[in-house]
Amino acid sequence: MAKIIAFAGSTRAASCNKMLVRIAAEDVKRAGGEITLVDLRDFPLPLYDGDLEESDGPPPTATRLYELMKEHQGMLLACPEYNSSITGVLKNTIDWVSRPRKGEPPLAAFTGKVAALLSASPGALGGLRGLVHVRSILGNIGVIVIPNQIAVPKAMEAFDATGSLKDAQLAERVSRLAGELVETTMKLYR
Repeated sequence: MAKIIAFAGSTRAASCNKMLVRIAAEDVKRAGGEITLVDLRDFPLPLYDGDLEESDGPPPTATRLYELMKEHQGMLLACPEYNSSITGVLKNTIDWVSRPRKGEPPLAAFTGKVAALLSASPGALGGLRGLVHVRSILGNIGVIVIPNQIAVPKAMEAFDATGSLKDAQLAERVSRLAGELVETTMKLYR
């Protein structure tokens, strides 16, 4: 069974990306994957600082997230776009989790993992510009990023009161992406 960790690159309680990743996480389950949905709000981290790392080591929350990510073969990420790029919280999380750990291979929480990317944004492009940066960062640290991705434009209008997507075709595309993540992960980790 494909083990997938899922989270949004936002700590905001009412984040559209949190709604989107919850929908996709349910689709991963329906596709036969095992899902662990986490909230980055539960893993608060200081801004990455090499001096802090040298004096105190990685923060305990970074170590917990590192261990959790190592246990999974795939990642489902909903990535908000801030000023046409990746959010600070997502970049900071990647920076802390990517740091070398004694006795571990480099980038052990990332190398060889499979990732699917989604985004939701109030803008007309749905966060596409930010996904370019996330894809580049993940690819450079050894993650296999599925070519297909989902960007939800006008996100403030895209979800109903229950947190479901209003557009049935968009919901189906999210479901197919989740299935592709599970299928690809299972093929690589037989």
